[in-house]
Amino acid sequence: MLSVQGLSCQRGERTLFEGLDFQLHPGQWLHVRGENGAGKTSLLRLLAGLSQPVAGEVCWNGTPIDAADSGYYQDLLFFGHHGALKEDLSAFENLQFSNALDGIPVAEQHILTALYRMGLKGREQLPVRVLSAGQKRRVALARLLCRRSVLWVLDEPFTALDVKAVDLLCTLITEHLVAGGLAVLTSHQTMPLPGGKELQL
Repeated sequence: MLSVQGLSCQRGERTLFEGLDFQLHPGQWLHVRGENGAGKTSLLRLLAGLSQPVAGEVCWNGTPIDAADSGYYQDLLFFGHHGALKEDLSAFENLQFSNALDGIPVAEQHILTALYRMGLKGREQLPVRVLSAGQKRRVALARLLCRRSVLWVLDEPFTALDVKAVDLLCTLITEHLVAGGLAVLTSHQTMPLPGGKELQL
């Protein structure tokens, strides 16, 4: 279970949000919405442990996420807005690299299967720099298939995706939720996914 209690965030002198409370249980997801600058990405960075709140705390199964015994970061997959790809590496090498950074060994065939499902068969060994924006986004999203994380925190995951890729990502998120996973994501579009909650900032 993910729980947020009394969470407050500031950027400079400006308060983005304060006193934020919510809980997510297995099979549930949270759609974070708001105008540009409302604090959506800032909230996701707090949930990922990349920033510290002014007040409040984020807990995983009742334990603060920064506690040594929380196990939170082994259960978390954070997908930032820019995807964090290395342009000179191939799609395959990028996934190998990200999995190595996470300390999670993944079989080569599993990486290839993930890329194939994301529609990248035949492009897995090409340098990322030669791929289109949508193909790069598919490479980054293939991480969702390579790492079996319980909680997905996704910042604008639908950016630069065509209609077919949007449908595929919705399917992946649905499968994740049905299997008992949790998700928090930002998006400007409405999504037909089960177990949804909405948070307006």
